[in-house]
Amino acid sequence: MHRWAIRAGRVSRRSRACTFIALAVVLAGLAGPASASAQKSPLAKAMWGPTTLNGKSQFPIYRDLGVKIFQMQLSWDSIAPTPPAHPQNPRNPVYRWPSDIDFAIRQARANKMRILLMPIRTPSWANGGQSWQFAPTKMRAFADFLTAAARRYPSVHLWMIWGEPCRVGNWQPFEPQHAIGVPLSPAQASVPQRYARMVDASYGALKRRSRRNLVIGGNTFTSCDIRPARWIANMRLPNGKPPRMDLYGHNPFTLRAPDLSKPPAPDEDMDFSDLARLNRVVARYLGRPRHKTLRLFLSEWAVPTDGFDREFFFHVSRRLQASWIRDGFKVARQVNAYALGWVHLYDDPPNPGQRIGHSGLLTFDGKKKLGYFAFKRG
Repeated sequence: MHRWAIRAGRVSRRSRACTFIALAVVLAGLAGPASASAQKSPLAKAMWGPTTLNGKSQFPIYRDLGVKIFQMQLSWDSIAPTPPAHPQNPRNPVYRWPSDIDFAIRQARANKMRILLMPIRTPSWANGGQSWQFAPTKMRAFADFLTAAARRYPSVHLWMIWGEPCRVGNWQPFEPQHAIGVPLSPAQASVPQRYARMVDASYGALKRRSRRNLVIGGNTFTSCDIRPARWIANMRLPNGKPPRMDLYGHNPFTLRAPDLSKPPAPDEDMDFSDLARLNRVVARYLGRPRHKTLRLFLSEWAVPTDGFDREFFFHVSRRLQASWIRDGFKVARQVNAYALGWVHLYDDPPNPGQRIGHSGLLTFDGKKKLGYFAFKRG
């Protein structure tokens, strides 16, 4: 079991020698603050969580916390269980658009929030009969689905392309990184390259619908099966260029208090304290001549309390959770992140004999932890 714990899924180029040398320089030497060339902009609070609980909207709670972006999955496989004859038309009878998203859009509008949608889960008809983790055989099919989705939800302008594709359980086919400190093999490098084609196809489809649409790519995790910096360095299209995107997504889960002055995390991991280094890696490999700096979208974070958590297998006191949240907002602003998100609003209810989740800002019965107030002040 990896020390960062097992988390349930939400569910080329220059020569290898040059890439390895450049990557080693970035990882070893860039411990300073985020690039001064990026103009500081406000940090948005984001949240994953229930839209309702016991029939009651949860958006007033999100509003009280100061949340400005509510995040939701958009499951391609359940929306399009069979191939649509006209895949770019959201009114195609094959499509089964979830009512929960319509409800969230109405509630977000009433509470002055934006909606982020994360399309994920390939239907079997689009990937040769494989499970949902397998990439579509033709990226055009995914782009067509996004076109339909953008037409169905014209008020949505934040699109996160897949969740943590750098993990074996979320993206296939996949050859994990077996060794630290060595370049990826061709089979390993093909994994982020395949994902890069998906991001670029998504960007083209979504920008054609609206220039206001923002595409969030990368979407790495602290300790991926291909580590974040190597994933980024190998996100290349067949012409050798990086894919087009507007923001770089990362989930900076951590076992230590967020602090940019701390040394790098071991084994090429990138946690909250490594975000300045991550910024530099993103700028180096994914920046474009007219858009050198991609701001970070920190979609998911959580700090468990009150017992070993079912997802993270560690916990801190409630007071320390609040302290880390305050530190996290400080670091997110230091690196000029676009958003900082939290992944659990509530703790899980008691379940005797089962390990449960304690990463909420509220207990299972709605009592506010100290972390709730820290997030609200953040």
